[in-house]
Amino acid sequence: QVQLVESGGGLVQSGGSLRLSCASSGRIFSMNAMGWYRQAPGKQRELVASITRSSGKIYADSVKGRFIIFRDNAKSTAYLQMNNLKPEDTAVYYCNAEKVWTQDGLSDYWGQGTQVTVSS
Repeated sequence: QVQLVESGGGLVQSGGSLRLSCASSGRIFSMNAMGWYRQAPGKQRELVASITRSSGKIYADSVKGRFIIFRDNAKSTAYLQMNNLKPEDTAVYYCNAEKVWTQDGLSDYWGQGTQVTVSS
């Protein structure tokens, strides 16, 4: 069974930084991409950033130049370095693993979410 465990959320002042981690576990044969999504109260979940196995990266326009996504394939862990945080970045951040091959077949997985709150 694949599990994604997130850590690193918290409360930070505007302009501050946080680093989120997403550690995957389980018998994973391969994984296409890992990404971070966020959902603010009353809003739909949106993609923040994603990174493929070959390190291709996608960022939402709202975080370009401030957030950096990277992964350690040896540790099956993805990270989101968030700099110059703004109050509008406040949300629950979810880790996603896309197109994961296990003995049970192909599927996507989600973490439980971690709260990020940016005060003005």
